[in-house]
Amino acid sequence: MQSNQTGKYIFKKAVQLVLSLLVLSIIVFFVSRLAPGDPLKAYYGETVERMSQEQLAAAEERLGLNDPLIIQYADWLSNAVKGDFGISYQYKQPAVDVIGQVFGNTAALAIISFILIFILGLLLAVFCVKREGKPIDKIICRIGVATNSIPEFFVALILILVFAVSLNILPQSGANSVGMSAASFGSSGGFVILTDRIIHLILPVSAIVISHLWYCTYLMRNKLSDEMSKDYILMLKVKGLSQNRIIYRHCLKNIMPACISIMAIFLPHLLGGAYVIEMVFSYPGLGRLGVESAQLHDYNMLMLVCLITGAMVITANIIAQIINEKLSPEMKEERGRLI
Repeated sequence: MQSNQTGKYIFKKAVQLVLSLLVLSIIVFFVSRLAPGDPLKAYYGETVERMSQEQLAAAEERLGLNDPLIIQYADWLSNAVKGDFGISYQYKQPAVDVIGQVFGNTAALAIISFILIFILGLLLAVFCVKREGKPIDKIICRIGVATNSIPEFFVALILILVFAVSLNILPQSGANSVGMSAASFGSSGGFVILTDRIIHLILPVSAIVISHLWYCTYLMRNKLSDEMSKDYILMLKVKGLSQNRIIYRHCLKNIMPACISIMAIFLPHLLGGAYVIEMVFSYPGLGRLGVESAQLHDYNMLMLVCLITGAMVITANIIAQIINEKLSPEMKEERGRLI
């Protein structure tokens, strides 16, 4: 019986993911094609301005742009189901191959930032709750509100100005140094390349963490503060348990499902911030690729970037819900009633 319920639940979530991506693909497909601009410029460059009407018609026929939009979408969807997402107009190669070259860069940037924000946010929340109402707590709250109000691109520009331009100790753009390859450094090439990648990640990751840390910290702080005001905390204090033991062994365990939900909700904000940061630091990733694709009307590339981003956000929310149910029996019982 339990395995049957689990199977139904997984199937339900899989259907939810597929339908969400389908709706997303429809919105992106029609909005991008109805937007003003000429996609032929992405493929042919400036030579499109010297083409005759016959040549333009032939070019549109070649790229499948002269059919009605509903036919274009049906063709794209039938190919996408088979794993063919079309070619990139800008790069003249399959969009999947182009994505594969930069996906790791965005994944590294987002995962490292996500982990740092979660850990630092939780530690900072504990620090503030232990000193709630004291001057240090008020100062941290005011600084947090200020940093959370500053746009990511402005934080990035400040970091570039200070650490890349003035101090010249960190790189201001790219994911690695020019000419960096394992062959150039012999047996130590792998370590040198890894070190170089980490150095290039310092400023982008710092910009994301500074811009978004207080958002998560504030929510976690409130959850922890509410937990500390419950009746069972008073009983634990009467029994002689220290504040640290109460927080780390009882409160954090109880609020962890809520913290995971906060981070799941935060993921779209993180990805949006990461995409902005990629543009500021000329960091080769999905965000930069998506912006360039939108500007150049590289439809196939834009569709794939949006679908991958949507899939990551939806999947993260589903995983967070599953984890919450593992940690919270009440949610698991509620799921059983809904199935």
